[in-house]
Formats: sequence, structure tokens, C-alpha cells
Amino acid sequence: MDFSDIEKRGLVLLGCGKMGSAMLRGWLDAGLSPWAVSVIDPNPSDWLQKSGVKVTTELPPSPAVVVIAVKPQMVAEALPLLFVLGGAGTVFLSVAAGTTLATFEGMLGAGTPIIRAMPNTPAAIGRGITALIGNTAVSSDALALGERLLSVVGQTVRVEREADMDAVTAVSGSGPAYVFHLIETLAEAGAAEGLSPDLAMKLAKATVGGAGALAEASDEDPSQLRVNVTSPNGTTAAALEVLMDESGGFPKLLRQAVHAAAERSRELGK
Repeated sequence: MDFSDIEKRGLVLLGCGKMGSAMLRGWLDAGLSPWAVSVIDPNPSDWLQKSGVKVTTELPPSPAVVVIAVKPQMVAEALPLLFVLGGAGTVFLSVAAGTTLATFEGMLGAGTPIIRAMPNTPAAIGRGITALIGNTAVSSDALALGERLLSVVGQTVRVEREADMDAVTAVSGSGPAYVFHLIETLAEAGAAEGLSPDLAMKLAKATVGGAGALAEASDEDPSQLRVNVTSPNGTTAAALEVLMDESGGFPKLLRQAVHAAAERSRELGK
């Protein structure tokens, strides 16, 4: 991965919690020199202090990139520290959920290159997916740099409209929680049929993880994969008759869940 500009000018990471740490580990593993990174975090972890990066409150004069990885409710408090870097050649990359490009532009000044990104928690093991969009001040090279920085924690996709970020948040940002709840309830259902809770949980985790990996690896559509495992009048067909019921099964529940999440994302962005 080409970090040449960052090596010359530096990278600032504002916030080094779970997501910030996942990205930082990925950058260092990909060859970024620790001395090129300045981290601003009021409660640095032991790992961070031993990582070789600079944990500081002082900003380099003109870093190539500032990555904003604080919680959304901390953005308004944290950004004034960075105002001095706005409107120049520094690219700002935010993974703060729900914070709009307009909000950043209002705090950092017109003409500031800003990339808004929405990662998800599987980034912690390098299996995340991140959607991103840049404002009008972001060049194609800057957007490509943002993709490279985010690719260390998984796949990246670009969205064409910022309004789509609310739906992205509802599908992939919040989506891992839906899957974790599926694992919980599948294990509980197995235990209700007589399995030990530990065995039911092991089966549920492996089944959901394996099915997800198969869906990603296969050239076939998930709907076809579902058909492949469903014998006529068999056990899977009996279960799917319940799950695929339009009045109370997965289709209705997931549409309602995703819509609720998207609406909340829109509210938080106002």
C-alpha cells in the first residue's frame, strides 16, 4: 500500500477506540511507519502507548490526512481542535456515524476536502465493509487514498448520494447487530428443542458464519443458495414456510427494522 504522502506529511487519528484501533493496526501492518502517525485520545490504551505512534495533543503543521474516529456525540467538542487545518491541503476522513458533510464543512470551513465513511464492526477482524462519499472539494486521488486507508479493515464501496448513507447505516452499519440477534435466537430455539445451550450456540455461530462466507464466495445469488438447500416437503421447506411468511416473517420484520434504523439515522443527521 502506498503511504508515501502520509509518510512525508503525517496522519492524525482523532480517537482511538475500537474502530480507530482496528484501522491503526491495519495501517501499521500494511507498512505505515509509526512515527508518521499522531494520535489524539484522552484515554490511550496500553496497546496504543506501546505501538510506537505519537500520542499527543499537538497537531503536525499540515498532515496529509486527519481521520476522525470519535463517537458522533463528541464531534462538536473535538472538531474545534482541528479548525486550524481546515480549508487547506489536509483531507479529513470521518467514520463518525450520522455526522453529515455539511456539519463538517460548517466546522472546518468551506473548501475543506472531507470524506464521510460508514464502516461496521466486523472491521475489528478485517471483515468489515465501509461505504464512503466525498464532498465537492475531494479530488479523485483523495477519495482513492480514503479507500486505501479503509481497505485495511475490509471491503469498500462508494455511494453516489450522501442521502444513501442513512440506508447504508441501516443495512451494513447496524446490520451486524441483526445477525448477532439471529445467532442468539437460533441458539435459543435449538435449546428449546432439547439441545444443550452450549451446543446450540456453537451450531448457531458456525452455521451463520459459514452461510455468510458461502454467500460471499459463491457465484450464485443467495436466493438460489436457499433453493439449493431446500428439498421439496423437507425440513428446510417447513421452516421457510414460517420465516418467509409475508405477514409476519423475515421479509416484513427486516423491512420494518431497516426502515426504523434509516429513519433514526436521518433524525440524528439533522
